[in-house]
Amino acid sequence: MANKRSHLYLLLSVFFVGNAFLAELTGVKIFSVSELLSPLIGSESTPPQWLSSMNMSIGVLIWPVVFITSDIMNEYFGRNGVRKISFITAILIAYALVFLILANAMPPAAFWLENNQTAPDGNPFNINYAYQTVLGQGVNIIIGSITAFLVSQMTDAYTFQFLKKITKSRHLWLRATGSTVVSQVIDSFLIVYVAFYLLGNWSLTEVLQVATLQYFYKVGIAIILTPVIYGMHWLIDRYLGTSAVSEK
Repeated sequence: MANKRSHLYLLLSVFFVGNAFLAELTGVKIFSVSELLSPLIGSESTPPQWLSSMNMSIGVLIWPVVFITSDIMNEYFGRNGVRKISFITAILIAYALVFLILANAMPPAAFWLENNQTAPDGNPFNINYAYQTVLGQGVNIIIGSITAFLVSQMTDAYTFQFLKKITKSRHLWLRATGSTVVSQVIDSFLIVYVAFYLLGNWSLTEVLQVATLQYFYKVGIAIILTPVIYGMHWLIDRYLGTSAVSEK
């Protein structure tokens, strides 16, 4: 039983860290929701103002997976299990931050600049500038993310256990969704504010627009994926046995 719990924690931890890093890596790109939905609304029609202003970070698309994994870990390993992997993830992300800063500071090789000085359309292209710009935004994302990640993860863990206690371990959907609803207010707004307003060049209006959309996306996906949590719960119970309990 102890071996199975160790293997389960390791598997969930790897999945948690991997998805968190994937979100950090891709989060610098902001995509247009209206462009994505244009086939549904008609490519020739002009999208309404509220839709044309809807934009999100690519990294947010996968972030609900991180919080679902966190909820599963909370269910079987309690707050201590979530706290441990959250701090490990934050330390690894901070390590990545240091390396990104060093990478941007390294002088580019002359042949690398020469071999990549023209874009496919024939226009001049500075690959080192592009590299520094993308990774520079990544640095901002990571700083904002570490701040928001730790605060929101601790909030999520405590809210999950609070709801579990008052419902006497019933209604898994309530504690999974409820903890996400509360914690994502912090995560969605804090990371965008720090990364793109304090350390970037966004206006407060842009921050509020993107953060609000990202918040509702995360909560919506958490609700939609509730059956997945129940399915994972069932599979893990079968794997661990009926005596499985969370370690607060």
